[in-house]
Amino acid sequence: MKNLFEHTSAPWIRYSNYEYKTDNNDNLYITVSKDAKPEMYRPMQKAGQLVMDAVNVGLAAMHKVPEEELKESVLGFVRKYGFLGFMTALPTTADFITYESVYLPKNHFIKEESLSTEDYLSYFYPFNKPDFRKKGVESGWSVTDREGIAIAMAMGNAPQAVTMGFQKEYAEKYDWIVKEFTDLAFTFMTSFLYYLDYDSLDEDTRSLYRQGISAFGGIAPTYRIALEKDAPVIVWDFHSLLIMVQMCFSFMLTDKDSDMRMCKHCKKAFIASRKGNEFCSPQCKNQYNVYKSREKKKGNKNDD
Repeated sequence: MKNLFEHTSAPWIRYSNYEYKTDNNDNLYITVSKDAKPEMYRPMQKAGQLVMDAVNVGLAAMHKVPEEELKESVLGFVRKYGFLGFMTALPTTADFITYESVYLPKNHFIKEESLSTEDYLSYFYPFNKPDFRKKGVESGWSVTDREGIAIAMAMGNAPQAVTMGFQKEYAEKYDWIVKEFTDLAFTFMTSFLYYLDYDSLDEDTRSLYRQGISAFGGIAPTYRIALEKDAPVIVWDFHSLLIMVQMCFSFMLTDKDSDMRMCKHCKKAFIASRKGNEFCSPQCKNQYNVYKSREKKKGNKNDD
């Protein structure tokens, strides 16, 4: 994966703090906190940890942890990495503002195949609308605050929608984020259990596993070719954190030398430091051994 994504145009913006907010229809959103400050960083530098954190939020949802605990996990992810960028990930192109309408492939969240740009933007600005005007393919957008202007300048030639998604007014639905992470976790667990239990599964069960994992479908990032000193190279343009997570997860999962594992004790996903490692930490290994020892003693007492 390191060589494949050696050349990326993948800066991302995260704010110093986020919080929950409910709209008039009781939809729960994550928003940027009032006094939060933006920071640019490069997620691909820690792609493995980014993917593991996303999968573990999904595993928490699958394991039915208490709702408040799940909400804290989701908010913790966003505070660490920023929004997923649904607004630019869902349409057929991140340049959707330059088209008369927004065109959408099949997805979990919006049923319409096409929407007006204004209607589409309303999904992501439930509280404060941006100063945006559009007529046909012509559009206008004004940024007046200093931080918004700085972000627009820093993002350079990125599509306008990418820059709009980094403004403080932007928000993402909590249940959308949970659904996306749950899909990742389901795909991870399906693959993990398929190979772990392969010899004990009958062919019908194996077929169910294969059908389940085939439902996962990521969105392909765009790319371009650049002329470097020695040879042309592919430069990947990730216009959303969501596409970045999906792409990296897919390659990590299908890598024959992948070190993605599920801890035998706490059931969290982790990247093993060596082959055959079944635990995410020495603490989990010790706790698992203590638990097994107690279970063995109970069994011996029952035999007596």
